[in-house]
Amino acid sequence: MFRSETVGRSGFSAAVARLATIWALLGGLVLLAVVAINVFTVLGGIVGRPFSGDFELTEIGIAIAVFAFLPYCQLTDANVTADIFTARAPTRVLAALRALASLLAFGFAALLVWRMSLGMIDQKTYGYVTAILQVPIWWGFMPILVSLALLVATALVTLVEAGREVRA
Repeated sequence: MFRSETVGRSGFSAAVARLATIWALLGGLVLLAVVAINVFTVLGGIVGRPFSGDFELTEIGIAIAVFAFLPYCQLTDANVTADIFTARAPTRVLAALRALASLLAFGFAALLVWRMSLGMIDQKTYGYVTAILQVPIWWGFMPILVSLALLVATALVTLVEAGREVRA
């Protein structure tokens, strides 16, 4: 399960790779739960027993799942790129561009950890809840913050790796 993500990595890098993979798989399970909720809602609507608050759980679940996939995408270089511009670029140029992208991802993720943590504190302080199920909004922030912290770590790993390629 971890073979491709940990090839050529050891220590901190391999641990981050394993965590990012596990976290992405958990995000996939959250996504499956959202799908199950929506199937249950549709079937419940057919038999006259709709599921109240399904859209609230869908909103929170999709947000959690999307953020859970970000560290894995960073780690495996699966983010969207414009390869048409770099198709014939030398290896060192590609490595430098990967290093720049990793540096930007690191900075952006660190900024998001800071701002989202403040947002979570505000949501908790003011007691915001969803309209129907009364689920505290700040609960959704916790796994998102874990995802962002893991994104910081994966961006650091990919930055170091791309830096080595540039120097090689």
